[in-house]
Amino acid sequence: MCRHLGWLGAPVSVASLVLEPANGLMVQSYSPRRQKHGLMNADGWGVGFFDDDTPRRWRSAAPLWGDVSFASVAPALRSGCVVAAVRSASIGMPIEPSASAPFTDGRWLLSHNGLVDRGVLPLSAKAESTCDSALLAALIFDRGLDALGPTIVEVAAADPNARLNILAGNGSELLATTWGDTLSVLRRSDGVVLASEPYDDDPDWQEIPDRHLVSVAGSDIELIPLKG
Repeated sequence: MCRHLGWLGAPVSVASLVLEPANGLMVQSYSPRRQKHGLMNADGWGVGFFDDDTPRRWRSAAPLWGDVSFASVAPALRSGCVVAAVRSASIGMPIEPSASAPFTDGRWLLSHNGLVDRGVLPLSAKAESTCDSALLAALIFDRGLDALGPTIVEVAAADPNARLNILAGNGSELLATTWGDTLSVLRRSDGVVLASEPYDDDPDWQEIPDRHLVSVAGSDIELIPLKG
């Protein structure tokens, strides 16, 4: 399992989203409040953001709390679209930087919070790692993010025990799914946050129901039920 976060709005520092909140991803890496599976997220982390239209990434297989280099640089990194995650590796999955989200096809940044049987996923030379999340990301990229909902329903039918919370951004849009784990949304005056769990105690956080597709474009937030 993991915890992930997406931002779409005015340019803000990566540190303000990931490191500075009282219960942000930094804290969620060792003490998540709403995680249903696993106790810590110490098997890597990744932060992706858009520099104009170009996705940039910083990923590691080490715990987020131990990376002083990232902590020193994150306040200077600013973007209007961010996708970040901390990772708890499933049993048998490799622990390496390339297995940490976000994954990319050069246009989208994508994170998977969950678990899926690799046997139901096609092998892909485009997958960045052999872990389940990387194979799932490759399948989603191959099908296209326009088909994210149907792809998740199809994979869930093939593996009824799968947990398939996806979070993706392309610089101007965020897409997410809830399938087996938590996701909350916060509408701020300067943008929208999607996160596995709230990074603070702001009463405006709202939980997204399970088995939904979430689309964020500008300040518009749309929820679409996933049937399956």
